[in-house]
Amino acid sequence: MQTTKIFGTDGVRGVANVEPVTAETALKLGRAAAHVFMRLNPRTIPEGTRPKIVLGKDTRLSGYMLENAMVAGITSLGVDVLLIGPLPTPGVAYITRSLRADAGIVLSASHNPYEDNGIKFFRHDGYKLDDQVEQEIERLVFTGEIESIRPTAGKIGRAKRIDDALGRYVEFAKRSFPRGMSLEEMHVAVDAANGAAYKSTPCILRELGAKLTLGHNQPDGTNINMQCGSTYPQEIQRIVKESGARVGITHDGDADRVLLCDEKGELVDGDEILAIAAMDLLKSGRLQQNTVVATVMSNFGLDETMTSAGGKVVRTKVGDRYVIEEMLQRDFNLGGEQSGHMIFRDFSTTGDGIVSALQILRIMHETGEPLSKLKSCLKKYPQAQRNLKVKSKPPIEELGEVVKLRDEIEKELAGKGRVLLRYSGTEPKIRLLIEGREFDQIDKHANRMADAIQQAIGAN
Repeated sequence: MQTTKIFGTDGVRGVANVEPVTAETALKLGRAAAHVFMRLNPRTIPEGTRPKIVLGKDTRLSGYMLENAMVAGITSLGVDVLLIGPLPTPGVAYITRSLRADAGIVLSASHNPYEDNGIKFFRHDGYKLDDQVEQEIERLVFTGEIESIRPTAGKIGRAKRIDDALGRYVEFAKRSFPRGMSLEEMHVAVDAANGAAYKSTPCILRELGAKLTLGHNQPDGTNINMQCGSTYPQEIQRIVKESGARVGITHDGDADRVLLCDEKGELVDGDEILAIAAMDLLKSGRLQQNTVVATVMSNFGLDETMTSAGGKVVRTKVGDRYVIEEMLQRDFNLGGEQSGHMIFRDFSTTGDGIVSALQILRIMHETGEPLSKLKSCLKKYPQAQRNLKVKSKPPIEELGEVVKLRDEIEKELAGKGRVLLRYSGTEPKIRLLIEGREFDQIDKHANRMADAIQQAIGAN
């Protein structure tokens, strides 16, 4: 391994069995993480007991390889592993808290195709790691500083399966829905992306009384996110139209995201979900400081909707971890991303697709309004987006022609729109978003920008 940077915006991610997502690096990461979490843990561990780490995964074939390597690494440092199998990322965060473990680890590449995989970490309280902790884990992987720490005999850790993890998570998610309320009579369509929520989401909705039409809930290790799930939303639109469901729910591979589909078969994105939830919390006086946290990608219409209702929007960098950081620092209770990561901090420590969906189902139930009517609270500015493959990622400000064009377009939009350009933290891509009042105008601008980017750093 030449590099000394393996963490991206959401843990470690890449093609499975290619560095850094190999069994060898997973083993080293397991050792480094075990060492760091033993020192970080605020609880004093009684003599004779071992610290423990929860390990969950999604449904990718490569999960077996990485799981075994992580177990070997963690147990070799004298730490126990609690294996919970396929469970949504928020489920792993919850089980970590529930079992009073020292940390949680998820093996998942979220919305990426099945050949990718990744490793994400949670602290003992179910929140994602700070950058400094990730850097310390990274440092230990590369320096070999802990090579000599080799407990022997009875001090080696052990791994055991936790059989009731799914049931625990189902009960946890159901608690976010009012006790006296039922989803009887509500027909819900679900696209589980052949991912980590293939059992949990249908189970939760059934136990709350919903009538279900299910799609993509039969993972085989290679079909996760394959023409399904929240990155392929036309699928949930099709299922809703064909089944006549009142609402559709679609997850990504690890189910920390959700996008919805209304009864007309129209998509409801993260900004609309945020707006519906924020309006509901504002009305009942439960939106902390009347503020919702969004990222720079969120539609400007969200600011206008919030302002007109007496609330406001605080924006962060792209990435749910930055949204959560802001929420924790300033004690806000609602935040999220356009992509469908929603954090309802009253219920969860991380983005949770089914908990987010349940909040909207509750609002539909309480108001008697269809989702198409509820989402009309957000008047969105048109957005033109392009995701372009790149062969390298030099600092954007060094791309002369691209920067010149960006500044020209911003000038032309004159405060009635914006241009956002950023590299993906998980893929070799650059993401372009132009927002303005007129779609035709910004679409042309987006094409010009895309051409300039293609010439500067485009991949074939």
